Amino acid sequence: MENKETEYKVWAEGNVVFFEGTMRLSGTDAYAPMNELLVNTLAANPGAIVIDLTNLEFLNSSGINLLAKFVISVRKEAGVAIKVKGSQRIPWQGKSLPNLKKLHPALDLDIA
Repeated sequence: MENKETEYKVWAEGNVVFFEGTMRLSGTDAYAPMNELLVNTLAANPGAIVIDLTNLEFLNSSGINLLAKFVISVRKEAGVAIKVKGSQRIPWQGKSLPNLKKLHPALDLDIA
């Protein structure tokens, strides 16, 4: 899914979900398509899911909430590992992404 106006792109390749650009969507409803993509990826029963945020310059609180809820849903699925990839060059990621490990201690967080 792509939206030129808000300059973001979200897509899945197998068990990897990529987020890119700037996401300033308003509220949970606006993030519903991304949630559906994540839920469908989990429903495919992968052994592991990777969320790649390395090119996501900005994500507002509604988007961070989406990620938090998804991480909790993965925690409830036995046998599914989750990895979140981020970038040190993007300040919000260093501040916000470590909180995901509090929700799911087994989460593999890679901020390179």
